[in-house]
This record gives sequence, structure tokens and C-alpha cells, in this order.
Amino acid sequence: METTGNIISIKGLYKRFPMGKDVFTALHDVNLSFGTGEFAGLIGPSGSGKTTLLNIIGSLDVPTQGEAIVLGRSIGKLSPRESARLRKESLGFIFQSYNLLAVHTVYENVEFPLLLLNLTASERHKMVLDALEWVGLSPKIKSKPPQLSGGECQRVAIARAMVKKPLLVLADEPTANLDAANSHHILQTMEKLNRELKTTFIFATHDEKVISYLKRKIYLLDGRVDNEELTEAI
Repeated sequence: METTGNIISIKGLYKRFPMGKDVFTALHDVNLSFGTGEFAGLIGPSGSGKTTLLNIIGSLDVPTQGEAIVLGRSIGKLSPRESARLRKESLGFIFQSYNLLAVHTVYENVEFPLLLLNLTASERHKMVLDALEWVGLSPKIKSKPPQLSGGECQRVAIARAMVKKPLLVLADEPTANLDAANSHHILQTMEKLNRELKTTFIFATHDEKVISYLKRKIYLLDGRVDNEELTEAI
């Protein structure tokens, strides 16, 4: 596990949501940091706050109180445009539902994040081919999502998240819709990219298959960090 400098620093973080006349506190005084190249997970049951915390790290939400500094930027102080730029340039997202565009080819789905960047067509082409080679889907380049298996769709989603070589990838229950064999294939692919590209991966999960691959396990309970565990690489 690489820890050459923190890329995420979370201090005294609270997140509250209005619930009618009441307020629900989803995160309580969370203090965490993550270094470059980590393969870590936020672990806990539904309602433990793991997805809420992942969303704040990904600048999809903001803290109610406290601070989350991601790649040198304080999430709560970013304008919507600055948040979008951070996501566009430096972050990758992998979701359990894939979020692929069914009418577009595998190539087009992976290329999509690059269209938001100032790149030439030839630069985009090389990056897409590289990303599809990383996940072993080069032969499926002209296929469309309905023609693929669930495991292949998730590999396309990984390629899309990795195509711009982001510093940080956030994965929310990425194996929830996959069988055991496909889950292990997906996790081995992400582990390989983490090792070779030094990309930091942070998962939100309660899946034991995912948990078995993590090098750092952060257990959340009722919105609080309950325990933390470091493990040796598999």
C-alpha cells in the first residue's frame, strides 16, 4: 500500500439531512486520511453512512460541518463548477448499476469522459484502446451494452472510470449485481490497475468478496468510524 502523501484529509466531518421537522445525522465526527495508491474500503450495513461519505469525497455532496480536503481542494468550499471540474479531471466513479449508454458502443461509452477534456481525436482513441486492453475487452469494442454480460458491462464501467488515469477512483458496491466468478474477475482487474497505475481506490461496500481484497478496512457504524484494520496484500 502506497502512502506517499495524503490525497484525502477528513476532519471533524458531520453530515445532517432534514427529516420533516427533525434532523438525521448521517455522519458523526469522521476523521480519516488516505494516501496515494491505497486500496481501501468503507464497510458497513445499509444506513451506516458509507455511501454518504463516498459522495462527499467525490464532491457529489458537501459536509454540514467539518472539512473534507480531496486532492488539495476543500469540498465544502467548491462552487458547483469547481466540483464538476474536480470530478471531470481527477476522479473516476464505478457504480453497481453500470450507468452505461445502451445505444452507444463500448468504445463510445469509454470515450465519453474524454469528450469533456481538451484532447485530440487521436489522443482519445489511444486512451480508449489502452483502457479496454486493461480490462480485457478489446474484442468487444464495437458491441453495445445489451450484447454484453453483467461482468462485461462492469468491466466497461471500470474502463470508463480509468480511461483518463484518474488519481482517485470511488466504487459504490461495484459487485452487487455480479455472481462470484465475475466479482472476483472485476476485483482482480481493479487490484491490478491499483498496483500498476498507483490509482487510489476507495470502495463503499458490505460485500464479503470485496472486503477480502481490501488492504485497508474502515468499519462504519451509525455514521461513525467504529474500527479500522490494515491487511497484507493478497
